Amino acid sequence: MSLVLFRGVSVAGGAALRGWSCLGSHVAAAAAGRGSLHKSPLLQTARDYARPVRRKKQEIPSHLDDLPPTMLKKPYANIPVIDKVDDVVRRLLSLEMASQKEKVKIKKQQLADQVRKSPTDTSSLEVQVAFLTAKIRTLQEHLHMHTKDTVNRRQMLIAIDRRKMLLKYLRNTKYDVFEKTCKVLDIKYEFPPLYCRRVTQRWIAKKALCNKVYQEVQKLKAPQRLKQRQEWLERTRAREAEKQASPTEGSPV
Repeated sequence: MSLVLFRGVSVAGGAALRGWSCLGSHVAAAAAGRGSLHKSPLLQTARDYARPVRRKKQEIPSHLDDLPPTMLKKPYANIPVIDKVDDVVRRLLSLEMASQKEKVKIKKQQLADQVRKSPTDTSSLEVQVAFLTAKIRTLQEHLHMHTKDTVNRRQMLIAIDRRKMLLKYLRNTKYDVFEKTCKVLDIKYEFPPLYCRRVTQRWIAKKALCNKVYQEVQKLKAPQRLKQRQEWLERTRAREAEKQASPTEGSPV
């Protein structure tokens, strides 16, 4: 007697046939009713078994974790009456109820305060680098969870190129400020390559052909080089033999 396992329950021959006939009746009824197919419990069970297992991606630490949730939002931080409001209102105005965009704004100001020259400095090179750093780290966290978001990936690459250009100019003009900015913002500056070429399929095929031709030429030249080396060794040995055979100049007194 054959057994059929269906959602953890073993059903013997006749019961299994009745189950499959019941499934066929559900499909027929759904085809006639145009809607009951999606509500069928048997088909829903089959869908659950057919779904692929998706692994959860490992979460990375966010650069916004150091912001305390009790901190007030930026528009309400400098209001003198804010200390007298109710706890519920204060909680609504805090970062606990804030959006990602509002948190990133506060993070940008914190990074800029660490590198700016004066309280009114809002457009220097180091402040622009701080703003771009906060934007890049936010987009990196977003792309870690959403790898197929090409629009934000392009925005991140544009911001990285812009920051590299600013750091390069800052390094050539004010090296001490460049070192301080990289140290405070925890930026690892990488030198640009001296020569950069776009790798294409045509370039790869051409390079492989050139390497193959070079190897064949070296094989053809190998006998000639061996012959030249043997001649050079013979001339060297003959020269040494002549020196040994020739009498020494002068005689001891």
